[in-house]
This record gives sequence, C-alpha cells and structure tokens, in this order.
Amino acid sequence: MHPDIITSLVTKTESKIVLLVMDGVGGLPINGKTELEAARTPNLDRLARENICGLTDSIDRGITAGSGPGHLGIFGYNPTRYEIGRGVLEALGVGIEMTPLDVATRGNFATRDVHVITDRRAGRIPTETNQKLCAKIAKVIPEIDGVKVIIHSGMEHRFVVLFRGEGLDGRIADADPQSPGLPPKPARALAPEAEKAAGIANHFIQKAEEVLKDEHPANTILLRGFAKYPDIPSMEERFRLTPAAIATYPMYRGLAKLVGMHLLETGQTIGDEIQTLKENYDAYDFFFVHIKKTDSYGEDGNFDKKVAVIEELDSHIPEVLSLEPDVLVVTADHSTPSLLQSHSWHPNPFLLINRYIRPDEVTRFSERAFVHGGLGRFPAEDGIVLMLAHALKLRKFGA
Repeated sequence: MHPDIITSLVTKTESKIVLLVMDGVGGLPINGKTELEAARTPNLDRLARENICGLTDSIDRGITAGSGPGHLGIFGYNPTRYEIGRGVLEALGVGIEMTPLDVATRGNFATRDVHVITDRRAGRIPTETNQKLCAKIAKVIPEIDGVKVIIHSGMEHRFVVLFRGEGLDGRIADADPQSPGLPPKPARALAPEAEKAAGIANHFIQKAEEVLKDEHPANTILLRGFAKYPDIPSMEERFRLTPAAIATYPMYRGLAKLVGMHLLETGQTIGDEIQTLKENYDAYDFFFVHIKKTDSYGEDGNFDKKVAVIEELDSHIPEVLSLEPDVLVVTADHSTPSLLQSHSWHPNPFLLINRYIRPDEVTRFSERAFVHGGLGRFPAEDGIVLMLAHALKLRKFGA
C-alpha cells in the first residue's frame, strides 16, 4: 500500500509497540539444524505456539540486504526508495552532527601484507585500541587540500570519517575489496562531480597507512558507504509514533536517529538493553530494541556462539512480556548464516504477539517452522502496517 495512504489512516493512541530485532538471526543448516533450530528457546517457542508468524524478505526475493536497507524495511521505509549510505548512519550513531558540506564514510581498521588485505577487521581490535589509533591519525591528518578531516572512533575495528568542504559529492565506490586475500581497492568516483571527494579519500588512505605502518594488526584502513545526508521523513511524521531506540552499535543508533527515534543510553549486554526498555517504557509508544551479536557471530562463522546469543535473548523474553506491550514483534533485518559467514538473501522470521490475532499452527520459533505461518511471506516494509493495525493505530479506510 502507498505510504501516503498509511499516513492518512494513522491515529495517535496510548498503545505500545516493541520491535525486537535479532540482527542476522536467520541461518542455514549445519549438521541438519540452523542456529535457531539448535538453540533452546522455550519462551520464543511458546510465543510461536500462541500467536502468529511468517517470513519477510528484506528487499525482495533473492536480494541480499545490507544492514541499513534491512532495518529501513522493518521501520516501514522502502529500502530501494530511501538508499542511505552507511557512512551517514555511522556518523549519526557516534553523535556527529552532519552539515551540507560533509561526505561521511564508515572505516574499518584492517590488516594488510605487502600485496593483499589479510583481515578486513584487524582481528576486531579492542575499542580502546581503536580510540588511540583514531587520535593518532587525527593529530597527523587534520585536513587535506583545504578539506577538513573529522575522524571518530566506533566500536572494535570500526570508525567514522567526515570530509568537510566545498564541492564534495558522495557518489563514490567503496575503497574496500570486501573479501580477504584481495589487494586494496582505491575509492572511485561514480560521477564526475565526485572526482574531488574520491581523490581526497584516496589521499587520506595513503596518509593513514603512513601513520599506521608500525601498528599491528591494524596497519591499514578500508572505507565504505560514502554518502551525504539524505532527505527522509521521520516515523513521527509518517506513523504518528513517539519512537525510541535501544542499540549498542553506532550504525544502528544512526539509522534510528535518521528516522526520528530518540536514542536511549544503554549498556552493552542484552540484559542492559532490556533494563533500559523497562526504565523508559512509560515515555514512548514505539521501541526498537537491537540485538547485534547474532549477526557478528554469523559473520565470524561461529555457529555455537550465535546459538548462545539466541538462548540468552530467549531468557529475557519474560521481562519484555512483563511490560505487557500491546504489540511485540520479534524479527530480523536480514539473515547471516554461519555457514556463509556473510549476509544472505534468505527470508527472516517474523513473530507477532498481540491479543487480536488468529493463531496459526506453528509450534517452534525457527525458519523452517515459519514457512507454515499464518502471515505467509511478505516484504519487510509491510511489517509496520501489521504492527500499527494490531496496536489499533489505523482508522478504517473508506466509508
């Protein structure tokens, strides 16, 4: 349905929605079971038995979604219409205020031998090491050819760079080979207007490598997601919601801020995030709660640790239910099977908990079981309509 029609039907109510996103939770079988099938999830299984479920496609069948598009979809935005550069999301997530002069990019500290990138994440260096390296680079490279360079550390191997100056265009291909064992890849302008910014980015990479030449394992950098700030309506404008985000990683906080969510400060564990939800429950009517490590361990190919995170989240489900949300949705932004060690195109579990549902016959929280769910298989962006409807936030269409 066209988003303008949804906006015309939305009404403000006191009902509350909790959107619980297990990042990349979908998997593929190893020894006959996916991570969800191998996990002990008594609470999620009970909710699956008593409620209604289905599968979502992050973008479309067969299309693998990045984290930004994957989340935009479950927030109710068509990810092909609102293409958001990852650099913008990272910048907003670490609290950098962008201006019209800025091109933002996400950075990874990485490991390079003479000819190839051997580790795109530099062994996931500690955040404290990241902070020291960012400070070292910032001191040596405050600007390039009159363009100001703003570098800000993130978590583990991630950081953010803003290039601030006149005449910069963000249409630049990633300076990242995307896989280990390949040579470094320079930034490349995708339009003539971006030649200046691409040249600045490549100069920055060269100078940063000089700064890092004696460091190990973080002796180089990769840049991706070049972008300028987009024009996108807020969730309050589109859906009459007062939304809040509980997320530990900067990119997801940045994405939430981009669509107008209030960013709640929280600790690093799942327990911390659920406690933050409980402490702020009276102040908002929509909560996005993000669980990151299911995705991280999927990318690392660590099946057992991904299972452990799923089980940990399951143990906190009774705390969420104790708040008695009018709608609780448990889903994912994309799949990250440990078997592939990367994002994939496989559909995502979607479980909707609400008093106004027709329960289906599913008895287990898993990808295979949800094939038979009552909601069927649908685009992720349609999920917000289901949440609003079951929260009684949509008026009748027509006479």
